[in-house]
Amino acid sequence: MNFISKYWAIFRITLINNIAYPGEFIGRSLMIVPFMWIFYQLWKVTFAAAGTDTINSMTLYSTMWYLMMAETIELSRPQLAKTISDNVKDGSIAYILNKPYNFLLYQFSNSMGETIFRAVINAVFGSAVVWWLVGPPPEMLGWAFALLALLGTWAMNFCITCLIGLSAFLVEEVSPFMWIYQKFVFILGGFLIPLDFYPAWLQSIAKALPFAYMIYGPSKLFVAPSMELFVNIVSLQLVWTVVLGAILILAFRRGVAYLTVNGG
Repeated sequence: MNFISKYWAIFRITLINNIAYPGEFIGRSLMIVPFMWIFYQLWKVTFAAAGTDTINSMTLYSTMWYLMMAETIELSRPQLAKTISDNVKDGSIAYILNKPYNFLLYQFSNSMGETIFRAVINAVFGSAVVWWLVGPPPEMLGWAFALLALLGTWAMNFCITCLIGLSAFLVEEVSPFMWIYQKFVFILGGFLIPLDFYPAWLQSIAKALPFAYMIYGPSKLFVAPSMELFVNIVSLQLVWTVVLGAILILAFRRGVAYLTVNGG
């Protein structure tokens, strides 16, 4: 119980700090407003040019609410990889590792405190704009399923971004890896375009990778909730979280051993 309470306290302190000083996060969250407006104009023209109200089971209404959830997820990600990379490069990682807590669990608790606050603010601003543009949000079941799926999204994103940050043990600059990761999320994760609009062969490739279950999964559940889809998305999120988590633990141990051998 003390073990859990320690990391719960870290999460709570980070969340309270963000609530106490919300200016920076609210400013960043306002970016979702022009994004939603631009997406609306683009997709309104797309549906008009197609001469139909529905494309691959998606309407303008469902597309906009899908993109609101996708934007909320993407804009809520903290710069964890950069933080860990900076700790490795400036040598403070050696001091941090001597603290009486597990490094990975500390980073997870801290990042979740920041992520949840960002997500709430993004959802508020994004929902207000999309509600004004296309109408009220989907049914409550969509909110419930999406919220549960977001837990898997955040866990998977933590594993990947933490792995990228820890790569600073071997390389000096990790920003190129973050750029590549971001582009995979944008294209194969369904961030810019819902996977429903992709050709079947590309959908198969995207759904064989973890990125689709980080953006497309929760966003699709939000606008088209069903128990079958929910079970499919959450079970695959669990599988990918276990795989990525195992790789992360191995990489962390190798990194710490590398640091120790080199006198860190």
